[in-house]
Amino acid sequence: MKYMIVAGEASGDLHASNVIARLRQLDSGAEFRFLGGDLMATASGREPEIHYDRMNVMGFAEVVRHLPTLLSILREAKRMVREWRPDVLLLVDYPSFNLRLARYAVRRGVRVEWFISPKVWAWKEWRVKTLKRVVARMYCILPFEIPFYRKHDYGGAVYVGNPSVGEIDHALGHLPPLKYFLERQGVTDTRPIIALLPGSRRSEISTNLPLMLEAARRFSDYQIIVAAAPAVPEKFYREIAQDPGLALSFGSTVTLLKYSRAALVTSGTATLETALVGTPQVVCYRASGKEWMYNVMEKVLKVKYVSLPNLIMGNSIVPELLLHKCTAESIAHELSPLLQNSPQREWQLSGYRNMRRRLGNDDAARRVAELVYNSVK
Repeated sequence: MKYMIVAGEASGDLHASNVIARLRQLDSGAEFRFLGGDLMATASGREPEIHYDRMNVMGFAEVVRHLPTLLSILREAKRMVREWRPDVLLLVDYPSFNLRLARYAVRRGVRVEWFISPKVWAWKEWRVKTLKRVVARMYCILPFEIPFYRKHDYGGAVYVGNPSVGEIDHALGHLPPLKYFLERQGVTDTRPIIALLPGSRRSEISTNLPLMLEAARRFSDYQIIVAAAPAVPEKFYREIAQDPGLALSFGSTVTLLKYSRAALVTSGTATLETALVGTPQVVCYRASGKEWMYNVMEKVLKVKYVSLPNLIMGNSIVPELLLHKCTAESIAHELSPLLQNSPQREWQLSGYRNMRRRLGNDDAARRVAELVYNSVK
């Protein structure tokens, strides 16, 4: 079978690579063409038609600046659909680009399936109409997405498990001892750790890291280690922190979290990963910090929470400090009880255990590969 897969960022490259590996086990004659990254290349044994580095943009201004490139990539993807004629087009997250490609593919008679639902339950709910029309099957990784789609009379949504569950379990099963971890990071401090996860993009890091540091430094009995994004150089972190000795950890986020007493985490997938590791956290998202932006966000968002642990459980498991409410004072206030054996700390840990049960143990990549293969064989 011929499989065309589109992943526009690093996380999609990871999840799609696991699906490709499973598809190759199921289908000895599998052929792949894809827009993606190095992990997909390793799994498929061929290079991407277009690397996601050219596609990974965020925010309105950045999208506008890169619009000619993105439109050129979209034309190339359409040409691939038209000329290669895949048996199935599997789209991985990356909704604005992929939705346009999905509409084109369906008009060309190509079956479209989607792994990792767009967040239409949070905003842009009007997109559901298009998804119902063009996506034969939606592979969801959050349990609450299924009743959302049912409410909109879309029967193509299937919960396949959450890929972070297996990824975190695997990482936790291969942890180095704390002593070796600290040695590898060049850390000689023996105090307990507060982990900072300020995001993966420079704009996130520049707005969140200074506040996180200011709050965490109020707890002098603890050392601070920052989980650094692979694509962001050390120099950038040290300049933002104005600290040439800032402790950074590259490529060891799960280990860092496991050995930390608590964490300050920028809103996103990292909040779910932190919960799966079992580290108490305060969710931070400063961005512009404007109150009017917070008021706009409240009106635009269709959900009560923004962090994944709270969304999955429908309850306030972890504190969320957003925009103007995200200050060094508020972060320190929420962090303090999590560093102690307190009711707040136990509330989070209990919520994490319930969340883990709700997510289940399905191997998401294996389940998606089986469903995709059976839909076109």
